[in-house]
Amino acid sequence: MDYKSAGVDVEAGRAFVERIRTSVEATHRPEVMGGLGGFGGMMRLPEGLRQPLLVAGTDGVGTKLELAQQHHGHHGVGIDLVAMCVNDVITSGASPLFFLDYMATGALSPDAMATVVEGIAAGCRLSGCALLGGETAEMPGFYPDGRYDLAGFCVAVVEAEKLIDGSSIHPGDRVIGLASSGVHSNGYSLVRRVLERMEADASTVYGSQQRPLIKDLLTPTQLYPGVVQSLLKNGLTVNGMAHVTGGGLPENLPRCLPEATRIAIDPGSWPRPDLFAWLQQAGDIPERDMWHTFNLGIGYCLVVPSDQENAVLDLCREQQQQAWSIGEVLSRAAGDPPEISGIPQ
Repeated sequence: MDYKSAGVDVEAGRAFVERIRTSVEATHRPEVMGGLGGFGGMMRLPEGLRQPLLVAGTDGVGTKLELAQQHHGHHGVGIDLVAMCVNDVITSGASPLFFLDYMATGALSPDAMATVVEGIAAGCRLSGCALLGGETAEMPGFYPDGRYDLAGFCVAVVEAEKLIDGSSIHPGDRVIGLASSGVHSNGYSLVRRVLERMEADASTVYGSQQRPLIKDLLTPTQLYPGVVQSLLKNGLTVNGMAHVTGGGLPENLPRCLPEATRIAIDPGSWPRPDLFAWLQQAGDIPERDMWHTFNLGIGYCLVVPSDQENAVLDLCREQQQQAWSIGEVLSRAAGDPPEISGIPQ
């Protein structure tokens, strides 16, 4: 017996590393030290920081992976993996520094795995962070052949005095909602149940424009570092931020609020994409569950002073990022409505 007969092809693993080398190295920032293949990635902190704070986050893609692997959406879930981590850490005002990935599979499929890494590298380039390293584990007998799982890890940095933690949020501040690119990477256990119920496949279309359903469901998660960094570099004030992931607006927006404040949301202030309307109708999903499962078209929120609302909206549009004023921060006392109102609780 040998390792290959047990299900692990060491030579194929080496060839895979060589195949992804160019994609990985294309993400490297000037601070990166060394190259691919060491036991640990190394990187200097950017120059000019006086009190740097490191911000770390980790996430996966969830059961969207099942849909992606059924329909060969490998590149997109690579971007998803980066976005789910990067969009979290930038809520503190931090700039992404580097990213690490972990892929586990039953048997290495070089083409699919390389396409995933190329997607991860594309997400890193769009986020301004280096793909500093990763791990690909062949685990025959643990994962089915042809199936893989993903996990990502991101580290960002912010100057201590520029940290955004929500403590500056005050009643009267406005909430700016940034458009999502679709369902992003949450709620796919429900999405897949709806697809099964409707017997949907790659030929299924939806909405008045008859758009391809599976293709739109596999649209990668929107990356928000570019627009956030543009706002901060242009001197605009952002008092708080929230990445709208699992739990939707009701669970994620209150995470950036200080005590004694709440937010009133206007559900009619942005257009709900047709994709969510199809999911709700096809799955007969209650309105409350829609709000608590999906982003409903808002993937990221900014809390800004009211006198900067228009300037923030203008800059978002300059960055080709759709954005709307969707709510207001109010004071909250004992007996007041919950932290977020205007939507089903």
